[in-house]
Amino acid sequence: MPRTVNRRSLLAATASTALPAWAQQAGGQGIRLVVPFSPGGVIDALARPLADHVQERLGPLYVDNIAGLRGSTGAAFVAKAQPDGNTLLISSVVTQAINPWIGAASLYDPVRDFTPISLLARITNVLVVNRETARRARITSVAALVEYALNHPGRLTYASPGIGTTSHLAAEMFKERTRTQINHQPYAGVNAVSKALLSGEVDIGFQNLSSSAADIRSGRLKALAVSGLSRSIDLPDVPTLNESPSNLRLAGFDVGIWIGLFGPARMARDQVMRINAAFGDALNSPVLREKLRALKAEPSPSTPEQLAALVRTDLARYQPLAKRERAQLE
Repeated sequence: MPRTVNRRSLLAATASTALPAWAQQAGGQGIRLVVPFSPGGVIDALARPLADHVQERLGPLYVDNIAGLRGSTGAAFVAKAQPDGNTLLISSVVTQAINPWIGAASLYDPVRDFTPISLLARITNVLVVNRETARRARITSVAALVEYALNHPGRLTYASPGIGTTSHLAAEMFKERTRTQINHQPYAGVNAVSKALLSGEVDIGFQNLSSSAADIRSGRLKALAVSGLSRSIDLPDVPTLNESPSNLRLAGFDVGIWIGLFGPARMARDQVMRINAAFGDALNSPVLREKLRALKAEPSPSTPEQLAALVRTDLARYQPLAKRERAQLE
């Protein structure tokens, strides 16, 4: 399995920094914060400033990128770690609620093998349409998009960065709800999707806001709606799909990216709450909130119980779609 490690990105100020009891028991090496994706992505960009902030409360901490199988390799590593508070996982809806339905169940159980600690952030998905497609087909709203798709079945094509991604499942849920026939064109990654949308190779897509905001602002892509239940701070004039006319059957539509903090199963409650408080305080700091806003991520600290409920809700939400689409980890 592929592995990308930045193992000595040690974020401790000095070797003499006082360690929590659980870190002392592990030989004083500090806390390993596993990011199950390669360096440079949104989760990695979130993890590093968070690590800088929380080490003041938790002691030495380093980021370890363990990439592979769309995050499942790193998640499985943490699932098998000792529950001593020295190995933590910054993960997402993909690894915790989608991958288990498409092959990761043989590597870990998303409920039994982890201790939820705190939700960290949310990133909005945006339903966008190519500017020329919007002009030619007179697509100015979600209702207009649905009307065009119903009158021209199979003529529109949507892009995603791969089968089983939130972009793919959001589009399939949209098609199912609106009873439209829109073709799927998967690409190898978000950048390829952006190029295809801008060139007109495809017509529409559910893009995360961090990758599409600049093109929306420039007018090269038209934003029709966001896929969460609340409007985005960055796009306050763009409605949610939930606000669509009732005949479109989009009430309650909520598909987006969330990022959360987990540990191995059976962590002690006092450890969980100490780590939860440290990350919660970091997320509420003005400096870190500004950094997250630059990533188009909404700071969203929570209780462990709220994160556990979110995992269970999204496992149930994505199971039928993931199985129907026969997505597999690659």
